[in-house]
Amino acid sequence: MTTSPATVLPGSFLTLHYRMAGPAGNVINTFEGKPATLTLGNGELSPAVEAQLMGLAEGSRTTFELVKGAAFGDRNPDMLQWLDRKVLTDMGDADAKYDVGDVVQFPTPDGKGQFAGSVQQLRDDSVLFDFNHPLAGQPVTFEVQVIGIL
Repeated sequence: MTTSPATVLPGSFLTLHYRMAGPAGNVINTFEGKPATLTLGNGELSPAVEAQLMGLAEGSRTTFELVKGAAFGDRNPDMLQWLDRKVLTDMGDADAKYDVGDVVQFPTPDGKGQFAGSVQQLRDDSVLFDFNHPLAGQPVTFEVQVIGIL
């Protein structure tokens, strides 16, 4: 008797390799390192990406395209924010130097997680951060290899 491979369902715990890329190239790529583990429905992937994973069989490898904004929403201009350098000093390293393009990790208000902002502009007294996802408002190519499903 042969059994068919497991398939991805809502709430599945997955081990997988994946690559997300926008028009400028890779943003996330686990194929060259350790695979990712995650549970569908926990917010680790966007709903549009999770929808593409549904029904994939264990061991499968595929690539799909998401239209502009589908994976991470549209760019939100309110997510561009100037932070005073004193606030940055109080939050971290007093000797921290920032350059345009740097990605800086910030603690969530509850202190249990982190979120990132990329440096857009510098002033003597403040730094402009973009807290949009790097692929927000862009088409996304998502390549995935489903290694295991629980």
